[in-house]
Amino acid sequence: MSYAVDVKEQVIRSCRHLLTPVMRFLLRHGVTYREFSELAKEACVAVARADYGIQGRPTNNARVAMLTGLSRREVARVRDRLAEGDPVAQSSQGNRISEILTAWHVDTEFCDEQGQPNVLPESGPSGSLSSLLNRYAGDLPHGAIRKEMLQRGLIRELKDGQFRVLKRDFVFSELDPEVVSRMGTALHDHAATLEHNLNEERQSEPRFEAIAENARVRPATYRAFHKFVEERGLSFLEEMDAWLSENEVESSSDSNTKTLRLGVGVYLIKDENQDGMVI
Repeated sequence: MSYAVDVKEQVIRSCRHLLTPVMRFLLRHGVTYREFSELAKEACVAVARADYGIQGRPTNNARVAMLTGLSRREVARVRDRLAEGDPVAQSSQGNRISEILTAWHVDTEFCDEQGQPNVLPESGPSGSLSSLLNRYAGDLPHGAIRKEMLQRGLIRELKDGQFRVLKRDFVFSELDPEVVSRMGTALHDHAATLEHNLNEERQSEPRFEAIAENARVRPATYRAFHKFVEERGLSFLEEMDAWLSENEVESSSDSNTKTLRLGVGVYLIKDENQDGMVI
């Protein structure tokens, strides 16, 4: 096996490992594989166009296709969407469930004369849960959709086997968007530092990146270590914040003054599934 192939296989193993918590987060909040696939295409096209151009110009579609493995037609489609700022197409299970709940409240086939949602039998050619799903669930498996709606308290199965809708709207997650954005920023920053350090063609020195970990620590010590990290980590970050503040450009300075974003992050590691690591 050649050195290049060996490195690529290790890159793939590492990517699989780093994607595990990302996919756990995405699935928990209703992002489907199709949406993730579109995001991956956007990232591939954006990076290939920005990083592999000639004389500072964006890479042409043919070269982007060669680099990414996408067809030129797909590259053009993604490029145009990026240029227009269009979001990834919304086709997630979460959105399907929202459509189903809305239809149950507004489609006259599933409402009474006062416009209130009916209790629906499980099956039947019309006015049933099966007919509702046939019309609004698309190609998603009906059994899985029904189970998801039951587990999330959106519908209730009555003793006679009929179903009552409990909610009109479905929000996959009530997390603060700023907290979600912070996760994306933290993952991006750490990954960008690692990618920079592993780039053999980089023009500047490697960035500081280090880790302290031990795979043979007794679980009972976790709380003590957690407290230790919080105290020392917060103290360290306060010191870093003070240094950054001292070197911050005043807002009243010339708008043409060149600035950059600098910072450092600290995070706690707790891995209870070491056997599941694929690296």
